[in-house]
Amino acid sequence: MAISKEKKVEILKKLKQSIADSMSLVFVNFKGLTVSEVSKIRRDLRSKGVGYMVAKKTLVKRAITEGKFEGEIPQLDGELALAYGKDPIEPARTIFAYQKEYKGHIHIMGGMFEGKILDAVAMTEIATIPSMQVLRGQFVNLINSPIQRFVVALNQIAESKN
Repeated sequence: MAISKEKKVEILKKLKQSIADSMSLVFVNFKGLTVSEVSKIRRDLRSKGVGYMVAKKTLVKRAITEGKFEGEIPQLDGELALAYGKDPIEPARTIFAYQKEYKGHIHIMGGMFEGKILDAVAMTEIATIPSMQVLRGQFVNLINSPIQRFVVALNQIAESKN
């Protein structure tokens, strides 16, 4: 069904606003999902502060080119949705999780991160960055490890002298 020119202008304005307000954006290809699955995805994304919008590829390309971002827009095949949010990693991380859950039905085609347009590989790498809580735990473990080994070595020396 054709969209009127006024509706396209309204959608384009909403796309530009969403792109400008978000820290990161993921181009999502979805196909073969049921209405209940899409509703579940939208609900989950909304609870995490991530927006989800389906739009025409030509309007998305126009919004991006008028935004003057660095990089080249990746090939956008099939149905296109945008996942965007103020958190720089959460949109990519959540879509990546759904990519595992709905194999063959949803996948990352690329995205935008810190004003740069990235391909699918780069966005997947961003999606696999651990959460801040996990990174802090790894950092504490890294700092604690040499101290722990030193204590074990001192304990071995003390046992060997007894």
